[in-house]
Amino acid sequence: MLSSTASVQILLLTVITVTVSGVQKFTITPDRGTTLNISSSQVKGCKVCTGAGRSQQCDASLLLKSNGPVTVEFDCSRPQDVFSVETVRNIECTPKSCSSHIIQADSGSLPLLDFNRKFTWNLKASAPKAFKIDFTNTGLRQINASERCPDSHSYSIRVFQTTGEVVVGKYCRTGPVSSAQILNQGSFSVDVPAGQKLQNGQFDVSVGEEIKSLAKITLTLPKGNSFSELLSPNYPDSFPDDDVMEWYFQVPDKHKISVQLLKLSQPQCLKKDTAVEYHSSGRGALVLRLTDPQPDHSQGNFSLTLRNCEMDRRRAGSPGLSLNLKVTSSSTSSPVSCKVDMRKMEGLSLHIEKLRPASDCKMKVNSVLKEEITLSSSSDLSFQDCLPEDVRVTATKVIACSQLKDCPKTLLRLLVPLMPTCLPANLSSVTWTFRLPQQGTVELTSPMGYLKQSLPGQPCNESIMIKMAEDDGTAVGHFCPQGSIQKVQIHTNVSVTVSSIGIKAPRTSVKHVLDARMKGEISERYIFTVSPKRDAPVLLATPGWPVGMKDYSTVSWIVSVPPRMEARLMFANLSQPKCGNRHTNIKVRKVDYLEEDYSRREDEEAESEIIVSESFYLNMSNCMTERGEFSVITKITLQKSINLLLTTILSVVAALLVIFAIVLAVVCVVIRKKKKQLNHQVSIYNPNGTSFLPGLNGLPETREDNSDHEYASIEDTLVYTHLLRKGREIGVYGEFDTYRPFTGHTDSQKPLVCKDTGVDDVQVGPQQQFQVSSQQAPPLPIRPLSHGQRLVDNVIYEAEGQSEEEHSPSLGPRLEPEGGN
Repeated sequence: MLSSTASVQILLLTVITVTVSGVQKFTITPDRGTTLNISSSQVKGCKVCTGAGRSQQCDASLLLKSNGPVTVEFDCSRPQDVFSVETVRNIECTPKSCSSHIIQADSGSLPLLDFNRKFTWNLKASAPKAFKIDFTNTGLRQINASERCPDSHSYSIRVFQTTGEVVVGKYCRTGPVSSAQILNQGSFSVDVPAGQKLQNGQFDVSVGEEIKSLAKITLTLPKGNSFSELLSPNYPDSFPDDDVMEWYFQVPDKHKISVQLLKLSQPQCLKKDTAVEYHSSGRGALVLRLTDPQPDHSQGNFSLTLRNCEMDRRRAGSPGLSLNLKVTSSSTSSPVSCKVDMRKMEGLSLHIEKLRPASDCKMKVNSVLKEEITLSSSSDLSFQDCLPEDVRVTATKVIACSQLKDCPKTLLRLLVPLMPTCLPANLSSVTWTFRLPQQGTVELTSPMGYLKQSLPGQPCNESIMIKMAEDDGTAVGHFCPQGSIQKVQIHTNVSVTVSSIGIKAPRTSVKHVLDARMKGEISERYIFTVSPKRDAPVLLATPGWPVGMKDYSTVSWIVSVPPRMEARLMFANLSQPKCGNRHTNIKVRKVDYLEEDYSRREDEEAESEIIVSESFYLNMSNCMTERGEFSVITKITLQKSINLLLTTILSVVAALLVIFAIVLAVVCVVIRKKKKQLNHQVSIYNPNGTSFLPGLNGLPETREDNSDHEYASIEDTLVYTHLLRKGREIGVYGEFDTYRPFTGHTDSQKPLVCKDTGVDDVQVGPQQQFQVSSQQAPPLPIRPLSHGQRLVDNVIYEAEGQSEEEHSPSLGPRLEPEGGN
């Protein structure tokens, strides 16, 4: 205490000393694990500085961490009018625990007592769970953002989302708020005005629940009469787009609650609708519009969930969602009146039954005490100390006709009415009883889509359960929406009971659950029309399952199979009785066919599965049983037709064969044409090493690769004119000059010679005649002289002393082979 007093005296002395010069200095030591942020609301003007001399740095803000004492200097006389101080700590939670708690202490910023200070704890949860702050010891109450708390300490809770920061609310100490749970990341802060110390205290931080809203605020209401006001997040600004906020109320026993929505501002919605949901034990869920009357005089703990829509904020001046929530709690020592208008009950009778005789619940009708109440007309009711678990509320309606002509001809809509909120419990079930003539049938369809039967492996996850039973209580089956049963026809008196209406069901108006028609006699006791889906198998059970069918009763399923599909049927959990009269039968027959695809009795072994390629009837009938029961679950799965698959495969194979035949024919024609061309070609063999192929205009080798045209030496006395004469006789050569010395060859010339000798230097020997193939070639056409291509690159040498006329007779033009150029 003495050291603290001394430090304050030193601080005051320092302030006084520095005020003379217009500069204030402070020595600050941030607490361990904290960050100190000194910031100014003005961009220009007073600065905060650290350091001294040339190393001094000044700015409009300063961030200090726990690194020992720091001297801070302000270059103005009253920095507390410009600057504020925030101390920040971080708390992180694992799936099992959190690193620390919220402990209110301000020793690190105590030298800055004259400044407005804020203490913030940033918290981070470990998904999917939230973190929880416990305020049980002190409690909090919510106030408007513009209000101030009596002790000047105001608390704020914020949520950090990807879309931005959301202010859950501003609070003061002492109130019904006992805890707050925040999803993912958020912060808790307390603002302390200048000149006041932070009040010592601690709020425990722990791992919370897996919540689906941005925050969950829990309120513990006190005994006796009280009221609490709550504000939507970001109030008076809009609640975040398409978001959810939850408040949970712990209500004392024998207390009633009333809820009011005040100062309501609703947005223009693009998708979904704004709504408020009430969930409580024993009452299910109640979903209301924001403009609907809210629950009045209800009892027991409950949660209130506010849901926003996807708002249209493009229009100028379009309001968002904001509201003031007022919850009033009062003792139930006085009775709660409740007026029921039966004209809104869709012709139903209302039954209210007391479940616990030992409870303090008292029910009265027109001031008369009752243990059980049945209402068929409007009445005044009163309830005192009645909790939701004390009573059960049901509704019934009987639809009867003695002759078929007297039965309703129009469609009957089976509607569940909206019950008054003053009742102590929600409507638990509605029953319609159909009493028909002997030849009558009731046909049931669902406006919410096809039905499915509730069975093992095919559970009902919907909010509504539909039970169909005969008048003696024998169950036909339990059904719910989102299935494959298009309609149900029952040829007997039947009751239809819809239960679990309140759970997750929007209760802003009447609910249309079924349509009913009264029709004439059918061939079976029960007929189900089924349209299986391609992506999910369908389970169908015999009426009464798991109990067996009634003696001599029959049932038929009309199953639609789409084109190019087939149905695979499997009979699971088949139970056969011992029959005293007749036999049980399982038969399968295609629609529009007389012959049966499958038929088995109880004394025959049933096949494990069968395949049906078209729409079909599945008929079952029971015998007079001596012992045992007849029951079966049929599993129907759609798959692509095997015949269609085989046809597809054969088509592909046939197409491939046709393509192969066409390719083979083309190849044969090309080969035949090639052979025909080759048959007209004649090869002329030269024993000196060169073969001439008539009809070719080029060489398979370039001149550089062929050395047959090069000679080491040639005797001038030898003349080969007789060989040319011989060539002229067989029509190979035309008119040529005499043999002359070799003058070289250009690259553009391509003689028709082939290198076959394999010898580098070729010596010209004695004259030898060309050898002609044994297969005589057809006459070669005359090649025009304009081709300019000669048989060899060198010209014929002319012997000394001989003239062209003597040694070079006219051989005529060279003939062109067929197919030549």
